Amino acid sequence: MRRSWPRKPDPQDPEFRRAENWMNFLVHLFFFAAVNSGMWFVRTIEYADWHWVYWVSGVWGTILLLHWLYVYAIADYSPQ
Repeated sequence: MRRSWPRKPDPQDPEFRRAENWMNFLVHLFFFAAVNSGMWFVRTIEYADWHWVYWVSGVWGTILLLHWLYVYAIADYSPQ
C-alpha cells in the first residue's frame, strides 16, 4: 500500500474507496488489539474476577470479523 495517495482524493474513485475501507478496518483492528490486550493484561495482573471481559472480547471480535467480511467480500467497488 502506498504511503500517500498519488492523486486528488475522490470518493467516486473505486481504488480510493477500497483504500479508505481497508484503512478504516485497520484502525478498527489496531484499536481492538490495544484495548483487548490491555483489558486481559489488567485482568491477569490484578487477578480480577471480570467475567464481562469474555463478552466484550467476543462481541467486539464478532463485529470486527463482520467488518472484515464487508471490506473483503461484500463491498462493491465498481465505478459509479
